[in-house]
Amino acid sequence: MIEHPLGSLLSFMYDHLVGLPFIDTIGAYGVAIIVVTILIRLALAPLQQFQLVTQRRTVAEQRKVAPEVAQLKKKYGKDSQKLNAEMMKLYQEHGVNPLGGLVGCLPLIVQIPVLTALYWVFRNAHVASPHFLFVPDLMAFPTQVPILHGLPIPAIAYLIFPLLAAATTFVQSKMLQAPAPPNPTEQEQQTQQVQRMMVVMSPLMIGYFALQVPAGLGLYWFVGNCVSIIQQYFVVGWGSLRPKRGGSQPPITQPKGAGPPKNGGGPGNAKQLPRRVQGGRAKAKDAKRRAS
Repeated sequence: MIEHPLGSLLSFMYDHLVGLPFIDTIGAYGVAIIVVTILIRLALAPLQQFQLVTQRRTVAEQRKVAPEVAQLKKKYGKDSQKLNAEMMKLYQEHGVNPLGGLVGCLPLIVQIPVLTALYWVFRNAHVASPHFLFVPDLMAFPTQVPILHGLPIPAIAYLIFPLLAAATTFVQSKMLQAPAPPNPTEQEQQTQQVQRMMVVMSPLMIGYFALQVPAGLGLYWFVGNCVSIIQQYFVVGWGSLRPKRGGSQPPITQPKGAGPPKNGGGPGNAKQLPRRVQGGRAKAKDAKRRAS
């Protein structure tokens, strides 16, 4: 359904880029893939924006009700039906969508048809010069170009894009990983454990996937990740990739009007005494002066 439009778009870009001296040097078909990738990601940008905002809001809402959820689990831990009913009631009272985290799968689900279409486009494409930078053939499968004959290790040139795709996937996952709260509940600890596992597993899966498909798909995934990282930065910042110094705990501040700590010492402590005590001392001094 979308294979022919994508193939036509790639061919159109390639026909207008080929023949340009600088573009021919680095590889016109690779540049065409980059341009098409950016166009696809820009088309999916509103969906990803919705996913990022919704996912962030869901995490914040679930953290607010996490202590109450922990209490419900202690109270109805043996009655799963009652526990689910009470949790749904709690979520409804606080306006929390328990399925909000599933929104994060939408961009990936939408990309599956695109990846499938591009796979067949690269398999059936006939390009005079399919090289790009250090990769001799973007249509070739990395696993079918061994570094040495008989070894199941791809040539170094064909390892670059899978490694870059895996590295940028790690950056993406780390940026989306929510920082651990100061006093996590049992549910939050389980969520953090799942997130840590996904941060490790996702890059490995993408890297393995990029080794099993044409090299052009590895280039598409790498460039698409770079575009997504830029968009994520403006929505969620660096996330857990570069946590803020001092941890996630907010600084402890004294209320307004409160005096220094007891061990602060110094003559300024008397000025910070409660007004009743200061008033009592003033009255005593007045009475003493009148008596003298």
